Amino acid sequence: MMYKENTRGYVPLMRVMLLFVVAVAIQGCHKSETQELYHKFPGSAWERFNLLSFEVPVKKAAAYDIYLFARFTPEFQYETLDFNMVMNTPSGEERIHEYQLEVKSKSGDFSIECSKDSCQGMILLKREINIGKPGILKIEIENLTPHLSTTGIKGVGIRLKPSGK
Repeated sequence: MMYKENTRGYVPLMRVMLLFVVAVAIQGCHKSETQELYHKFPGSAWERFNLLSFEVPVKKAAAYDIYLFARFTPEFQYETLDFNMVMNTPSGEERIHEYQLEVKSKSGDFSIECSKDSCQGMILLKREINIGKPGILKIEIENLTPHLSTTGIKGVGIRLKPSGK
């Protein structure tokens, strides 16, 4: 009789533990594979010759979308953020391209998503780029704005996301 009472108390505990393990396993399976690295600028200013280097770990060979995002303050005064990107894949392939992230309209209003005291813009750098092997994806970003200091930028980041997700 005593054995059955202990078993009854033991079975619900086992069910709770099993449900917990299943919930953790499901959460792990649906974990986002998107990676983000962000560089914050002291004083919300990006110095002209301050090259940003990002080293993004790539865990598996696949097709990825790569984005640059930037956060701005109301003090940002240009229509675009001009920059150059140099990207080196884990397999040694190098890609170089100049971009313009549209930030403001011709009338001076922000044309990107804004909240109370900041705005965030994003631009697609590469769509469905096939990264052939795991390793480190190296991305260098150079500010091409023709001033020694570009004020009104809180920071710049890189987002790596599996294509189609």
